[in-house]
Amino acid sequence: MAASPTVRLVLIAVVAVAVVGAAVAAVRLAVPAEPLDPALPTVAERIADLRTERAGLQARADAEARIALLPAFRTAGMLVDDLAARHDRDGDRAFDRLSPAARQPFQALDALNDALREALERQTEGARAAAQRAGEATVAAVDRLVAGDAPTVLAYTPSYVPPRRAGGDLSLAVPPLAVPSPRLALEAGAPAPAAPAIPAPAIAAPGAPRYAPPFAPPVDDEPAVTVEVVGANLLSSGGAAPVLSIGGWRGPASVRDGRLVFAVPRQAFPSEATRTAFTLATLTVRREARPITFQLLFAVLPDKPGWFALDQRVQAIAPEANTLVSPEILARAAVGESRTVRRCFDPPEGWRFDAERVRVVIVERLGWQDDLSDPTLNGGSVEIVPPDKPGQVCLSVMAKPAVKTARTATIGRFEATLVRDVVTETIVRSGVRALDWREAMRVPLDPRLSEWKLYVRMFDGIDREFSGRAGGAAAPLKAPFLSIEPEEGGKALVLRVDPAIE
Repeated sequence: MAASPTVRLVLIAVVAVAVVGAAVAAVRLAVPAEPLDPALPTVAERIADLRTERAGLQARADAEARIALLPAFRTAGMLVDDLAARHDRDGDRAFDRLSPAARQPFQALDALNDALREALERQTEGARAAAQRAGEATVAAVDRLVAGDAPTVLAYTPSYVPPRRAGGDLSLAVPPLAVPSPRLALEAGAPAPAAPAIPAPAIAAPGAPRYAPPFAPPVDDEPAVTVEVVGANLLSSGGAAPVLSIGGWRGPASVRDGRLVFAVPRQAFPSEATRTAFTLATLTVRREARPITFQLLFAVLPDKPGWFALDQRVQAIAPEANTLVSPEILARAAVGESRTVRRCFDPPEGWRFDAERVRVVIVERLGWQDDLSDPTLNGGSVEIVPPDKPGQVCLSVMAKPAVKTARTATIGRFEATLVRDVVTETIVRSGVRALDWREAMRVPLDPRLSEWKLYVRMFDGIDREFSGRAGGAAAPLKAPFLSIEPEEGGKALVLRVDPAIE
């Protein structure tokens, strides 16, 4: 049966389109749309360079940087991993061929790495603050990568892994030995048993407890660390759950409120005794049977947070004494007359008279009758009398004849003890004492305190110095994870270290 004209036209059009399509495909295969230049870095090479640079910066971080710059390091890690996931299929593409919008996250990451490098080299608060601001600005670049279907990690917790409860430095487990008594063995006629050989305890690996007394919880009782990851497109359509691995531990995720939740044993995080440590966990997400990995950065807190020492400047008041001998005072009276001479003395500046240690001295009592000397003719006296004003010593010297025909003369003085308060200053040192994660440290303050200085060393590398005066408030908190509070009444300082402070 012959085809109609309409059908023949449709067949001719289909064949023409097929021929044109084949020709276009042949042209595309013959001429690459984007020729590769070996001199130009690819996207994958650029990402690998950024990862290497970030790893080098993290390795250079000291104790101060591992705390202050941790948010910036985590942001840099999230961004470079998110970029790797986004460009998983076009990693061989020349980096310079990316659009300006696609290169913007790379530029933000370069700026953040430059700020981190400056902070590590200068080691000043200003440089660290600039790195923190650069990290906050880079968060916006991470958020912009959510568009599309590539897996993206936006945030994860915790930042700091809490210290171990067991401490890690308690290490020797000694089992009870059932040894028969040598005395009982001798009484029974049997030879005395040889003393059992106690093997030397094996050297425990770092972080492994060797001795756990009854009051200390065993390592198995350490609570698990809950790691939560927030992101986009982290669940694969095939149903395989994302996996987190830390050291030799691996575990699948459970999904809770759109978040990936992992219960990681505390032992999986390597710990150090006195310093913080960076630890990387690997999050593996499968997309179309291909694994895509993200590196999650944690700072693990040490078993011992640090040490402190307190110096107190104590003012003590010590009395100083001196003896004052007054000038001699003469009272002379004519025949048959009496005369009294009264004189008051002020103590030297800064001194005071000790009222209980004042005594009078009669130097001499003279009397004459008909030019014959006879001391018994003088009935005068030398006495301390009430002062004109407080603090004085007043002396009264009186010449008084015993008979009306006598003339007299009396010489007297006083001797007094002068006292003054001398302020002496001494430095009372507490010595170096260890801080404890589980117990606040109470440091008594001397009631005679004038000022104090507190020296704190945290995590074997973060040094802080605080100062205060008697009756003043405590210095502002500047040490990581440490709070300093004056006890009510100002009798002590309370130092508390807590993983939850940061």
